[in-house]
Amino acid sequence: MTTPKDINEAPRPALKITRGWVLRVLGSLIILGALFWYLPMEDVAKGFANISWTVFAAVLALFMMGHAFAAGKWWFLLERGFAYSAALRAHFAGLAANLCLPGVAGGDVVRAGLVAKFTDVSKLAAASLSDRLIDMLALALVSAMGLLMLQSGVANGTLVAQVVALFVVALVGIFYVMPRIVPKIVAAVPKLPASGFILKISHEFGSLGKRPASLITALVMSVLIQAAFVSLFIWLANTAGVDAPKGAWFFAWPLAKILAVLPISLGGIGLREATLAGLMTPFGAAAAPVVAASLIWQAVLIVAGLIGAAAWALTTSQSGTKIKMGKRKEV
Repeated sequence: MTTPKDINEAPRPALKITRGWVLRVLGSLIILGALFWYLPMEDVAKGFANISWTVFAAVLALFMMGHAFAAGKWWFLLERGFAYSAALRAHFAGLAANLCLPGVAGGDVVRAGLVAKFTDVSKLAAASLSDRLIDMLALALVSAMGLLMLQSGVANGTLVAQVVALFVVALVGIFYVMPRIVPKIVAAVPKLPASGFILKISHEFGSLGKRPASLITALVMSVLIQAAFVSLFIWLANTAGVDAPKGAWFFAWPLAKILAVLPISLGGIGLREATLAGLMTPFGAAAAPVVAASLIWQAVLIVAGLIGAAAWALTTSQSGTKIKMGKRKEV
């Protein structure tokens, strides 16, 4: 029997997600409003007009190809325990989820949930978190590559070195320190909630740490994928009318992507544009076409997500698999 207390508590998770989504939408609108108020709109519109549908379609196709490789990287970390096609479908479904769930973690959760029936949950959680951290480290390394291309910027070099060091420390801690400390903590606190699951995840991180070749391969793949995405964005920016050194893009674009993860906007919309314009103007780039190119890039992300959602829906209906909240059923 449902009590009044149950009724009051049931909507809270959904309410929390809705509130977070609304706040992030407001954050994006405020940042975009400030940008459009400050920048000459005719220059932003000119940047949009310079990018043809042909260029947009080509960038979209290459972007989706890059994410096909990204799905393979995640699948590789999971030791290829199931068909690549399942990993690919789940990855693009995760891209679609990023359109409506607050933060990139929402897409990661959806991606993991869709392949949970193929592998151990603790192994899946460890591989997914490792994949995300490796991507962040790859972005920091690509940014460092940009500084090397510029051969300048001591202060900026210090910042990038700090970001790289942060992610290296995080990875070392997860793969080599945590698997040794967690069992001792669980032994000392036997009544620790979810201790069994914590031990399993810790063990899986330790197992990944024993596969350094796999981790290095995943990192190399991630660096190549992120560098390819920067090159695609440079193509968009040049078409929009931005004139700036390539090294500046390789330095600024990854940092803008890392900062876009901050939970103050929806999918980084607005925050990415403001950050990228701020980082690129010292290198001679005009802010208005930078913002225009970045918004076109956001459109590429959205269209790719919608294609991912459509592909998942079509392939799911054809395979006869039904996915429900908290429940899976093979028909």
